[in-house]
Amino acid sequence: MKFLIILGDGMADWPVKSLQNKTLLQHANIPYMDMLARMGKNGLLATVPDGFHPGSEVANMSVLGYNLPKVYEGRGPLEAASIGVDLKPGEMGMRCNIICIQGDNIKNHSAGHISSEEAEELIRFLDEKLGNDQVKFYPGVSYRHLLVIKDGNKNLDCTPPHDVPLKPFRPLMVKAQEPAAEETSQLINDLILKSQELLKDHPVNLKRIAEGKDPANSIWPWSPGYRPQMEPLSETYPQIKSGSVISAVDLINGIGYYAGLRRIDVEGATGLYDTNYENKVAAALEALKTDDFVYLHIEASDEAGHEGDVNLKLKTIENLDSRAVGPIYEAVKNWDEPVAIAVLPDHPTPCELRTHTNEPIPFLIWYPGIEADAVQVYDEEAAKDGEYGVLKEDEFMKTFMRQGTAAKFHSDKY
Repeated sequence: MKFLIILGDGMADWPVKSLQNKTLLQHANIPYMDMLARMGKNGLLATVPDGFHPGSEVANMSVLGYNLPKVYEGRGPLEAASIGVDLKPGEMGMRCNIICIQGDNIKNHSAGHISSEEAEELIRFLDEKLGNDQVKFYPGVSYRHLLVIKDGNKNLDCTPPHDVPLKPFRPLMVKAQEPAAEETSQLINDLILKSQELLKDHPVNLKRIAEGKDPANSIWPWSPGYRPQMEPLSETYPQIKSGSVISAVDLINGIGYYAGLRRIDVEGATGLYDTNYENKVAAALEALKTDDFVYLHIEASDEAGHEGDVNLKLKTIENLDSRAVGPIYEAVKNWDEPVAIAVLPDHPTPCELRTHTNEPIPFLIWYPGIEADAVQVYDEEAAKDGEYGVLKEDEFMKTFMRQGTAAKFHSDKY
């Protein structure tokens, strides 16, 4: 059997007043996800262990069955792996957003979803001006970049910028969690303030302002860590002799790197609502011909949630159903070698809150011949009645890898 996870990042949500107090999954037109939920089995998955922030790195590693307290090292090292930076002993990697500051407030976490080309020019400029033997900037994708600090201390209190839109930035700057980290925190805060001076009159930003776009006028480093000690999935799950990851997001590709998955770059994959679903689907179907396991990650719903745009998020969910889930199901349903499909988000990104939360997320599992449970539609409420109950830690991945065994976890209903 082949295994495919289709992950709609941030797809889960809270009830929305303007939608008659339905969640977006309840309100959206998603006939294929509803059909797979009806034909398969359902449940809830707690993707954020106690004591962890509900970040995408935490949630996606949980989906893949990793023991977070054992292997978690923050986003920085994962994104370093994705862009080909091999962290050496003593090197600390940090996710380095390039953001928009308006007055004293963080206007947004993405500098208005700046293009990768514009951002690369700015990041290389900052590395030229601020980089040295201790500090190095590496360009990534759109607003997501990498800061590496030699001999940095990771015991820092850092605020993800997508958690604090429209909040004053100064109270949110980096704080040391122990005296030994004070020097590192001061260094990072100094880099933030110097970046603001350097970027405010850069030609890229002057052009963006003239075009009515948000300037990328500050860096915002966060989520520090060292090289993680993650084992490839093939060492845990014998069903996965080879696997691949398809994502436009460096973070997910970095997880895939340490998970031993082959990275597939897709033309037109943007990480936004305009991503090329068709090319991603074609890549996933082609990968399934040779690989045992494919992790298809689509970011669009998360970005719409961060923008607080209910209508846009509805569109991204419906696009996932009609342009990804549906075509994949129709293509594989009669393959000689059956394909098990799981559909789920990694975490909720409620439009009302505009950031991630840690509630358990709904998931479905379908493969030819599975004995269906009583659930009829795919959403947060319906999944509470699913046969799997509430799973946690590596229970989802073990369940998915069972290839149709009737084993069932007896978990408390959420």
